[in-house]
Amino acid sequence: MFRRTFLKMMAAGTAGAMIGDIPFEAFAASDKTVNWLTWENLAYDKYIADFIASSGIKIQKGFIGSDDEQFAKIRAGGAKDWDLITPGLDKVELYVASGLLQPLDLAKIPNAEKLYAPFKSTGLGKKDGQTYGIPFYWGINPMVYRADLMDEEPDWSTLFEGTKYKGRLAMRDYALEGIAIAAMYVGIERSRIFKMDDKELAECKKACIAQKKLLRTYWNSIADLTNLFAAGEVVCAFSWVPPYYDLRAKGIDMGMAKPKEGVIGWCDTCAIPAGTTPESTEAAHELINFLLGPDYGKKLAIGGPYAISTSTARDSLTDEEQEKIFIKDMSVMDSFVWKENPADYGKWVRIWNEVKAS
Repeated sequence: MFRRTFLKMMAAGTAGAMIGDIPFEAFAASDKTVNWLTWENLAYDKYIADFIASSGIKIQKGFIGSDDEQFAKIRAGGAKDWDLITPGLDKVELYVASGLLQPLDLAKIPNAEKLYAPFKSTGLGKKDGQTYGIPFYWGINPMVYRADLMDEEPDWSTLFEGTKYKGRLAMRDYALEGIAIAAMYVGIERSRIFKMDDKELAECKKACIAQKKLLRTYWNSIADLTNLFAAGEVVCAFSWVPPYYDLRAKGIDMGMAKPKEGVIGWCDTCAIPAGTTPESTEAAHELINFLLGPDYGKKLAIGGPYAISTSTARDSLTDEEQEKIFIKDMSVMDSFVWKENPADYGKWVRIWNEVKAS
C-alpha cells in the first residue's frame, strides 16, 4: 500500500473492520490533506495550527535532511507521496528538467503579490513564463566569529590568509559554497561565479588548497560548529546564522560579518510535484498562500528566526525583530550571491574532493 493511501485512510479514522463496509472512494473523498515534505523547523505545529483550524485541511509532514536527499527521493518516485515540497531556489530547474513539478497558479496565491522585489525579478524557479518554485523563506550564510578572540572583523581573506588563526578557522564541507567563496576571494565577478571556465576554477582550486592548511575542520553539522565556537577551538568560520544567536544568548561575544565582496544568499521554495491530484493541488495552493502570509511569517520570524519572501508580516515586527532576519534594511540583498547550478557541477565536486585530499 502506498504511503499516501495509508495516510488518507488513517486520517479518515478507518479501521480494518470498516474497510469492507465503505468503498475506498469514500475515504479519499472525505479527506482534504496536504502531504508536506520540508525542513522540520518550518513545520512546527505552533506555526501551522491556525491554518489547520481555519481551513479544515490536514497536514501530514515528512522531513528532509538536505536538498540533494529531497531531489533524489522525488526523482526515485516519491512524488506520488507528496503534495508540497521545498526545493532550493537554485535547484528548481533540476526538478523541472526531470518533469517532477507542475506550474503554480499564482492567482490562487494572492500573497505572492507581496514578494520582495528581488524575488519577483529573479528568473530562478521559473521556466517559459511559468513559476514552478515560488520563493518561500530566505536568509544569508555569513561569516561568524568570536569577537572576543579576534582583533578585527574578518572578511573572506581571513579564511585564506589568516595565518594568525591557523588551525582555528572552519569551512563548510560543500563544493558549491566552498568554491564560490574562493571565487569571491580571488576576485571573480559575481555574475560569473557559477559560470566559471576551467582557468578560473583552477585559480579557485589553488586558493582552496592553500586554505586547507589553515583550517581546523570542514564542518557538516551546524551543532558541531557551534560547539567548536563555544570551546574556542574555532574563532572564525563560514557559517549559518544560528551559532551567532545561540552563543550570544549564552553570553559569548559573537560577531557576524558580511564581506563587501559578497555574501552567500539562500532561498527555499514551495513547489507542487507533477501528478498531484486536483484536490490536493488545490489544498497545497491554500497552504502556500498561508506560508507567505502574515500569521506564519511573524511566527517564523520570531521562532526561526527566518524571513519569508513576502512583506506581509514585516510591519507587525519590531525593528529588532526585523534586524534579526535582515529585513530592516533590504539593501543587504544587494551584496547577495544567489546560489545557482553550475553547468557541470560534477566538475566542482571533483575539484572539491581533490582539495580535501590534498
